[in-house]
Amino acid sequence: MSKIIAIANQKGGVGKTTTAINLSASLAALEQKVLVVDADPQANSTSGLGINPKEVKNSIYECMVDGVGAKESVQSTDINYLDVLPSHIDLVGAEVEMVDLEGREKKMKSALKPLKNDYDFIIIDCSPSLGLITINALTAADSVIIPVQCEYFALEGLGKLLQTIKIIQKRLNKDLEIEGILLTMYDVRLRLSNQVVEEVTTHFKQMVFNTLIPRNIKLSESPSFGLPAIAHDADSKGAISYLNLAKEIAEKNEKIKS
Repeated sequence: MSKIIAIANQKGGVGKTTTAINLSASLAALEQKVLVVDADPQANSTSGLGINPKEVKNSIYECMVDGVGAKESVQSTDINYLDVLPSHIDLVGAEVEMVDLEGREKKMKSALKPLKNDYDFIIIDCSPSLGLITINALTAADSVIIPVQCEYFALEGLGKLLQTIKIIQKRLNKDLEIEGILLTMYDVRLRLSNQVVEEVTTHFKQMVFNTLIPRNIKLSESPSFGLPAIAHDADSKGAISYLNLAKEIAEKNEKIKS
């Protein structure tokens, strides 16, 4: 049975897609069977794993709105153990089209149900908003990873996201847990980065992952090659950090293969 993890933060530029791509590829490197669900109309997880969104016939959009089977929509990647349920620009219109549908908040949950026995982890890359698609992702998920960048406005909006998670726990998904808060774009040389780490750790204690994700050029450039960092440069600091995060999550969920 899959563990479904949504990666969410309504702030843009905090490393959601970078985390979705690189955490998934790192879990796959640990021989975990992983599906990335690209729930962002920008389709960056799709292209970042080597699939051209313009050539996608069936995406998560068709699965949620038109009832197309998710199993038929999944695409394999060049990385062993890693598949993608892609996105394309049509997902922008899904929120409007779903407004009048019965059970609109649970469309993604229904779409992913046939896949739950096929993977160890299903990772959902959410869009930078708290709209209906993100609510669908949090309703479908077992847990949520919240990326927080080590910058001045780090905690801005985090309270709103945590409030949204509480509402979803109360009304739509009582079993939703916070997998952890992930500190991204960390620069050991900057006093501000270290202050943010201290502040977030003081506030949220055990909710914060031990692994810090550094600012790293290989993490920034690898999507342009349609590759995760571990396939682009396995020795880079970014690739090593995401592999450590994958180990942390796999161990926590007791999924490390002996």
